[in-house]
Amino acid sequence: QVRLVESGGGLVQAGGSLTLSCTASGNIFSSNIMGWYRQVLGKQRELVARIISGGNTNCADSVKGRFTISRDNAKNTVYLQMNNLKPEDTAVYYCNTLPWRLDWGRGTQVTVSS
Repeated sequence: QVRLVESGGGLVQAGGSLTLSCTASGNIFSSNIMGWYRQVLGKQRELVARIISGGNTNCADSVKGRFTISRDNAKNTVYLQMNNLKPEDTAVYYCNTLPWRLDWGRGTQVTVSS
């Protein structure tokens, strides 16, 4: 079973930036749509960005213009560049395929202070 490991989260002030990374233990990115998701405690997990094998990307309206998803198939890694962060971006961030079909990793906590 492929394992997903997210990293790069932290505490940042509003307006700041973070870059998240998600590395898979196997080569899955080149043949799958990959997504970054986030979850606030007590709420449903939501998709914030996706990237298809050809490189096309989409972001949720709430993060459009601020977040950028990218991938490095050779490194089995997908990234989420987050700029101009807002307190409402505070959540645990996860990556997975789209639709999700792998075991979820532990995620990485992003906390944005006002």
